[in-house]
Amino acid sequence: MNKTTPMIAASGLTKSYNANHVLRGIDLAVGRGEIFALLGPNGAGKTTTVNILTTLVMPDAGTATISGIDIVREPGRVRGVISLTGQYASVDEFQTGEENLSMMATLAHLGGKAGRARTAELLEQFDLVDAARRRVETYSGGMRRRLDLAISLIAKPPVVFLDEPTTGLDPRSRAQMWAVVRELASEGTTILLTTQYLEEADQLADTIAVIDGGSVIAHGTAAELKRGVSGDHIELTLGDLASFDAAISLGIQGSRSDAETRSIRVPTCEPVTTIRELLAVADRDGLDVANIAILRPTLDDVFMTLTGHQATQPTEDRNSSTAEGLAA
Repeated sequence: MNKTTPMIAASGLTKSYNANHVLRGIDLAVGRGEIFALLGPNGAGKTTTVNILTTLVMPDAGTATISGIDIVREPGRVRGVISLTGQYASVDEFQTGEENLSMMATLAHLGGKAGRARTAELLEQFDLVDAARRRVETYSGGMRRRLDLAISLIAKPPVVFLDEPTTGLDPRSRAQMWAVVRELASEGTTILLTTQYLEEADQLADTIAVIDGGSVIAHGTAAELKRGVSGDHIELTLGDLASFDAAISLGIQGSRSDAETRSIRVPTCEPVTTIRELLAVADRDGLDVANIAILRPTLDDVFMTLTGHQATQPTEDRNSSTAEGLAA
């Protein structure tokens, strides 16, 4: 394969279930060693896209290749160069972590010595050495998720799909998973991950595709997407309810208020000038100011601007197949 050929490429992928149009023409291109994030709410089509790219679901139309291999014409070859870790760990709870890895090494046709070496290597890489001989039923959620990812990497696949890999994890476990993902990419592994977490996409992804309603509605680096949202905001937090009500009554053009935090946000092109003006008004009217801050655009602002709603929604993509723990 030519070095300039994307490791993951898709053009015009569509998928419908009866009258429900889940994908409406998805185009993607992911380079070697890149971390590419599909960011969007439940039901946006992220998991369906992954299921198609990993040969679990057939597209209605469009084309896609993984490492230059057509997903429809040669699905068996595609499965030989990928791994997929789903939203929930798919490990044998009654075996130890070491036994889970050893079993998968055998299934991957690694010889005894090679299998033992690879098992030891992955236990070390995923910080599971101390728990290697404990049954998985005693593992925490974060440990299970790390073991699940380790299992999927037994055969050192060049392309890894992570479908919402940190869903349900606590912040510490999430940070550990992020470190593992970064390490994999630094070693040249191509990673496509789906996520609802804005911070996750911001922290990890070289490139982000914002997906909503089955379509890619924006594409670029986190910085590029944020630059597409005009202007900064000044957030003024008031110390008491009376000051908050008085600030709202000023009717500052373009401002938004949040009663829970007793704050108002004011759009600005000149942050320093706006801060001076707001503080002067607060001093004049005797408002109790608890804090004032400059807020730069976030991925949440990007998503709100593009779609009119928050990135996390309660609906689920019930029509798509749930794929968990497919290892090549």
